Amino acid sequence: MRAEEARARLATVREAVHTAVVGRDAVLERLLTGLVADGHILLEDLPGLGKTLIARSFASALGLTFSRVQFTADLLPHDITGGEFFDAARSVFTFRPGPIFTHVLLADEINRAPPKVQSALLEAMQEYQVTGESGSRALDRPFLVLATQNPIELEGTYPLPEAQVDRFLMRLTVGYPTPQEEQAILARRRERRKDAVDVPAVLDRETFLSIQGAAEEIEVDPAIEQYVVALVGATRTDPRGEVGASPRGSLALLKLARARALLQGREFVVPDDVKENALPGLAHRIVVKPEPWIRGVRGADVVTSALDRTPVPKVP
Repeated sequence: MRAEEARARLATVREAVHTAVVGRDAVLERLLTGLVADGHILLEDLPGLGKTLIARSFASALGLTFSRVQFTADLLPHDITGGEFFDAARSVFTFRPGPIFTHVLLADEINRAPPKVQSALLEAMQEYQVTGESGSRALDRPFLVLATQNPIELEGTYPLPEAQVDRFLMRLTVGYPTPQEEQAILARRRERRKDAVDVPAVLDRETFLSIQGAAEEIEVDPAIEQYVVALVGATRTDPRGEVGASPRGSLALLKLARARALLQGREFVVPDDVKENALPGLAHRIVVKPEPWIRGVRGADVVTSALDRTPVPKVP
């Protein structure tokens, strides 16, 4: 699939999602970029801002199956992966798949799940498979995890380990709507006379997989690759950082840059594709030293500094 055709098809996805989601253009564009880049996304924001609606709307518009799991402290691994059950009628054990066997999985409040559950999800996110008593079972592609967590309420939570946070291609915040957008939300709810919003499917699984494949064909100049390496390297030399972004961060940034180029109908990556995705793609991979953290320094500040210090290449 050519980039221009992919851009046109993805434009219909945006329009379909906007039938349910008012405004939020920037976050929707970045989230769509992450989905095209075949990555898992961490949505970190307060409750009630539409994270579940956004995830469900994208799954519907893309023609993908969708499952939602509310993560709680008493959740067990087999509650999401499924497990072996004894079939008394046939006197055999059979595997009953859990909600993880889907295309888009919304892991709601992921940091409330105990480490064993997070470990099971981590295998699925990284290896695209589930391992049980009778062996491993592959997950159907695409398999995309949209996880949410509340950054304020930390009581009864299990902080995600750095290894798992690093598996997310990007971290996004939704933010509050503008007063005009919030009024439009109220007006739409009044007009449709029900809470549920129906989002039409404008793509199907095969078409979306073709679009993801088209992103892999986007040309990347060696100067762009050098820019990505220099930018990620700058996060490792910042004196405020305990741990900088790993090579996985470089790969993630390149995938996001290619996906953004595709969304804009280009067959090649430009420096702006890298710069636009640097914060959501790298900030969550950086661990800040304790003293700067107390002063309010976060991973985003380290990435911003790296962007300011790294020369932007000139490409044809």
